[in-house]
Amino acid sequence: MKKTTIGFIAALAVAVAAPAFAQGRLDKIKSTGEIALGHRDSSIPFSYLDDKQQPIGYSMDICHRIVDAVKAKLGLSTLNVKLVPVTSSTRIPLLANGTVDLNCGSSTNTKERQAQVTFAPTTFVTATRFVAKKSSNVNSLADLKGKTVVSTAGTSNIRWATAANEEQKLGMNIIPAKDHAEALLTVSSGRAAAFFMDDILLAGLVATSRDPSEWMISKDAYTVEPYAIMEPKNDPEFKKLVDDTIIGMMKDGTLNTLYKKWFESPIPPKNVNLNWPMSEQLKKVVANPTDSPDPADYK
Repeated sequence: MKKTTIGFIAALAVAVAAPAFAQGRLDKIKSTGEIALGHRDSSIPFSYLDDKQQPIGYSMDICHRIVDAVKAKLGLSTLNVKLVPVTSSTRIPLLANGTVDLNCGSSTNTKERQAQVTFAPTTFVTATRFVAKKSSNVNSLADLKGKTVVSTAGTSNIRWATAANEEQKLGMNIIPAKDHAEALLTVSSGRAAAFFMDDILLAGLVATSRDPSEWMISKDAYTVEPYAIMEPKNDPEFKKLVDDTIIGMMKDGTLNTLYKKWFESPIPPKNVNLNWPMSEQLKKVVANPTDSPDPADYK
């Protein structure tokens, strides 16, 4: 009995000392009247800045649908949306410490990341490739032996490149960039021979670059990357609301409509059409939603 009492008091002390968001994001959102969305500035077409410096994109549209669901769930007449810029390196810490409630970008769901955060059902499936200038005559991983390459800090891509470099003894010099735009500029300026990133992000960067014809994206794909909206860990009530909203969008055709809007139609600010049809992997996910981080589940 004594042990039980002591354990109860200790648990109560932890609960009292814990920040409000640890008790549930829905409680926090209701008490503040505000939901914070983490966004990116150059993850085309998922989350990026338009010509008015406002975040737009496929993931942003999904998150705004979630905001509507949260507002309805809580019975709020108004709900302020706070837009918080995040990077590949800051997105997990800012979600974990309560600064943002959802990360609306191009986040790969991995087993390692699930130790700190959780993920909604997958809404895109991509793969790691590299982009290089056609004039460099770089076509394969073997062509990059001994060369300097770049990837964005805090991404699964730079971790893969580092591991592949060691395992295959490629002797590459891998340098981190703060964001995708900086990484492409590093290659454009000649400071790196190639940029490793998810293929759809590379396609977006190339399509909106000054001269798309000077770039090539590798034919070889090196990983499978399931993207999903990133959620706070250990908050089942919030996760259920977010997940049910996205699954509902899959079932009623809303997600397919958003996909066509951002991947198969002209998008701002330059009205470029990525012409990126929905993959068989994503069609499978839409039919049978999953939040699995296992690449094998997407093959």
